[in-house]
Amino acid sequence: MRHRALLEQIRAQNQVMKRLTTTFLFDALLVVLFVFIGTRNHNTDKDAAGVASTAAPFLIGLACGWWASSGRKNPFAVQTGIVVWMATVVIGMLLRNFAWDRGTAGAFIVVATVFNAFTLVGWRV
Repeated sequence: MRHRALLEQIRAQNQVMKRLTTTFLFDALLVVLFVFIGTRNHNTDKDAAGVASTAAPFLIGLACGWWASSGRKNPFAVQTGIVVWMATVVIGMLLRNFAWDRGTAGAFIVVATVFNAFTLVGWRV
């Protein structure tokens, strides 16, 4: 009997981990989509390495947002999306500017903020 209970607990934990992993990867895909569209519109960093390099600071921000929001507790909550969004944009812009030595023009900050709000928070509404 104890083995059945243990197996059920393991199955339940596996389902939760699959859901969390899928949700995190979906958020990451949305960030990469933002970068992909931007690099195509501005005709820069078109190869995979360029997209990855451009996306890296924002993906780090996304991971920090997930950690800060305790997204693992309720990944579908709007509050989780708001924390993830803000961390993605703020940390991403800071890293892009100071660690990657890339530009952060005002218009870019506005576009990144709006696009990521619609994607990272929008699907949770």
